[in-house]
Amino acid sequence: MTYQAFYRVYRPQSFRDMSGQTHVKKTLQNALQSDHTTHAYLFSGPRGTGKTSTAKIFAKALNCERAPIAEPCNECATCKSITENGHPDVIEFDAASNSRVEEIREIIEKVRFAPASARFKVYIIDEVHMLSTSAFNALLKTLEEPPAHAKFILATTEPHKIPATIISRCQRFDFKRLSSIDIVERMKVVLEDIERPYDEKALKVISQASAGGMRDALSMLDQVVSFSENEVKLEDALFVTGSISQDIFYRLVEHIQQKNVASVLGLLEELMNEGKDAVRLSEDLITFFRDLLLIQTAPDLGDLLELASNEEKFVQLANDFSLDTLYQYIDILSKTQQEMRFSLHSKVYLETALLKMVQTSQPAQVMNNHSEQSSTVHSQGLEAKVAQLESLVQQMQSMGGPVAVTESQTTSQRPRQKPQAGFKVPTGRVNEVLKIATKPAIQQIKSIWMDAVNQLTKSQQALLADSEPVAATDGVFVLKFKHEILCRMAAENKELAEQFKQVLVGLTNTFYEIVFVPEDDWNRIRTEFIRKHKEGTQPVSENVNVAGNEPEEPVQSFLDIEQHEEEVDDTVVSEAQKLFGKDFIEIEE
Repeated sequence: MTYQAFYRVYRPQSFRDMSGQTHVKKTLQNALQSDHTTHAYLFSGPRGTGKTSTAKIFAKALNCERAPIAEPCNECATCKSITENGHPDVIEFDAASNSRVEEIREIIEKVRFAPASARFKVYIIDEVHMLSTSAFNALLKTLEEPPAHAKFILATTEPHKIPATIISRCQRFDFKRLSSIDIVERMKVVLEDIERPYDEKALKVISQASAGGMRDALSMLDQVVSFSENEVKLEDALFVTGSISQDIFYRLVEHIQQKNVASVLGLLEELMNEGKDAVRLSEDLITFFRDLLLIQTAPDLGDLLELASNEEKFVQLANDFSLDTLYQYIDILSKTQQEMRFSLHSKVYLETALLKMVQTSQPAQVMNNHSEQSSTVHSQGLEAKVAQLESLVQQMQSMGGPVAVTESQTTSQRPRQKPQAGFKVPTGRVNEVLKIATKPAIQQIKSIWMDAVNQLTKSQQALLADSEPVAATDGVFVLKFKHEILCRMAAENKELAEQFKQVLVGLTNTFYEIVFVPEDDWNRIRTEFIRKHKEGTQPVSENVNVAGNEPEEPVQSFLDIEQHEEEVDDTVVSEAQKLFGKDFIEIEE
C-alpha cells in the first residue's frame, strides 16, 4: 500500500476524535440524538480546522444503521463505505473546480431521487464561495424547498463571498483556529502511534508555525519526521519550519535592551542570510514580546507561552522591561508588519522597526530610578515652599501686620495646569481610506463584526457598543463612534487595539489597521469628500485595489455606494409623493 500523509491517515472519524470546536460538536450531537437535523448547514472558518472532516462524520452519524445516534459506530457497512469515500448517497463536490451552473444543475436534477441505500442523501459542497452567481441562483431554490431525504453541508473559508440569501437558509457554524495545546496533543498521539520519540519543544515550534490549522501542523510534522533520524528534535523542527530558536530571540532582545545597534543589525543580517523571512520574523517577535508580557503579568500561565519559557533568564529578561515598553514594541512591530504587506523591501522595514525599538527602549529599572529621582526632586521642592511659608509667617508675627506678597511670587509658586486636549481627528487618514474604499471590503468587516466584538472582554465590548464600521479597504477600515469620549478612550486603549486586530486576523486572515473617528467628524469629512469629488477637485481611484492592481471584477467604490443610496432615497420619496401627495409628505434626515 502506498504511503499516506499524516493528515489523511489521522483524519478524525468520530466527534470524540476531533480537536477543539466544542460548540460545533455539542450542537450537532444534540441534533443527531434528538433526530432534529435541518436540511442545510454552513461550515465556515480558516483552513485546516476540521470543516470537511466534521461534514463526513455528520454524514456517517445521519446514515448510521444504529441512528439516531450521537456518534457514528464506524462498524456498520454504511459507516465503513462513507469512510472509504465509496457510498453513493454521500456526494462530495468541489466548487473550486466545478463552479459553473451546469455542474450544479446536474446535482439538483438528481436530488429528487430517493437514496440508494441510506436514510439521507448528503451533499458536501467544499469551497462553496467559488460558485458563480448563476450557480448560486440555481442552488437557491433547492435549498429553500429541498426533498425530505436531502441534506446539504456547505464548507467555505470565505463566508463573506456567499450571498445572504444562501446563508439565511442554512444553520451556520463558525470553526475557530485550534489552540496550541490541542495541536500539540494531537501530534503526541500521532508520534506515539508510530513509536517515534520526540521533544515537546519541537512540537510547540510546529504548532506555532501552523497558525491554528491542524492539517498544516500534521503536514509539517510529517516533514520533520522524514527529516529527522531517530527522534523529533527541536533543531529539526526549527530547520524544517523556518522558525527561530528562543535563544536567538533572547539574544536579539538582550541587544535591544542594551541599545547595541551593531549587534542587533548584525544578528538580523545573519538570520536573513540563513533564508529567514522578514515578515515571519516580525510575527515571531510580536509573539515573543507577548510571552514576556505573559511572564511578567501572569507567571502561572506558563502553558500558554509559545516562544519563551519559564526559565530564569526569560523571567529576568521580562522583568527588565516595563509593561509600557513591551506594549510599545508590539505596537511598532504591528505597524511595521502592516507596511511590509505593500513593499518589496520588507527587510528595510524590519531594520527600521528594530532601530526604533532600540531608541525607545527603557528598562523597568531605569524607569524606576527615574521615578525615584522625580519623587526626590518633587519632595525637595515642597520642602523649599514650606520653608518659604514659615519665613513669611515669622515676618508677619514680627511686624504685627499682614505681609504683601507680589503677584509674581504667587504666580511662580502656583503650578500651571495643562489644558486637556481633545481627540485629534485623523482627517487625512480617513480621506485616504475613502479614496480606495470598496463595497466588498466593508461588507466583509460588517459580516464578522458581531463575532469579533463578542470575542472581546466585557469592558472592551462596552467601548465598542455604539461603534460602526463605515468604510474599508483591503487592510484598513474606518470605525465611527457615536460619542467622542468613547472614541478617544478606544483610540488610546492600546490593549483593545492589539487584541481586536488579532481577533480580526483570526476571522478574516487579514491584518487590519483601525482608524477611529467620532460620528460628527465622520459626517463632516464624508460630506466634504463627496462635495470635492462632485466639483472635480478630489481624485478617486475607481476599480483599483490597495496594491494598485486592477481586480478581475469591477468593484463598487465608496462614492458609487453613496450615490446609489441617494438615488434610492430620491426614488422612495418621489414614489411616496405620487401616492399620497406632496402636502402629506414630510422628509426627515
